[in-house]
Amino acid sequence: MTVADNDKPAINNGNPRHIAIIMDGNGRWAQKRLMPRIMGHYAGVKAVRKIVEYCAKQNIEVLSLFAFSSENWRRPQDEVSLLMELFMNTLQSEVDKLDKNNIRLKIIGDKSAFPEKLREKIATAEGQTAQNDGLTLLIAANYGGRWDITQALRQIVAGVKSGEIDEQAISEQLVNQYLVTAELPEPDLFIRSGGEERISNFLLWQLAYTEFYFTDALWPDFDQQALEKAIGSFKGRQRRFGHTGEQVIDNRVL
Repeated sequence: MTVADNDKPAINNGNPRHIAIIMDGNGRWAQKRLMPRIMGHYAGVKAVRKIVEYCAKQNIEVLSLFAFSSENWRRPQDEVSLLMELFMNTLQSEVDKLDKNNIRLKIIGDKSAFPEKLREKIATAEGQTAQNDGLTLLIAANYGGRWDITQALRQIVAGVKSGEIDEQAISEQLVNQYLVTAELPEPDLFIRSGGEERISNFLLWQLAYTEFYFTDALWPDFDQQALEKAIGSFKGRQRRFGHTGEQVIDNRVL
């Protein structure tokens, strides 16, 4: 039986190829310390640096971080404005470090809602790191899983109307090609910090066979040890992808 690369069970004693994280708890971390919520986001950036560094050293192929959802615009306007400013400043300050460490940066989401200056910063950062072949750092900003699927379907419908796509050729594989993560392996491990146990419209299509891990740790407190614990949990699981446990044991790679 032949299975697409993205659907192959990971070897149980290996690291996940792709880790996806919802970085929840920045605001609560700050509030517990009687600080403004934005201070939690600044602390969260420091946690990101540590996790990116660890994943790069461990040869993780892709690290996806949910930075700003399409629903986060509903937050107080002053917090949204400060988040946009933090996003821009972080892009500017971190891109050289990413480039030096052979990390490719890719921003996914509906960038049309961002100010022009931020869109320019994103394009510059992506361009500077585009040829790097180490860790791919995927930042989801103004991203929603439903948006991702919808924009893929719009492109497919347009292709059918123009005659570029045969309607009979529409398949899961074709839909995959139009998602913003098209060239990347699907997540093996999904982590959410902050104690909540939901995926909040993050990578809805891509998480179909992902292993989930939830932790009460607030994101600024999530460190290398916490990530190692999550990866350890992943390594202890048997990923069957519809097969029986015996099939997986007998045929490590189907």
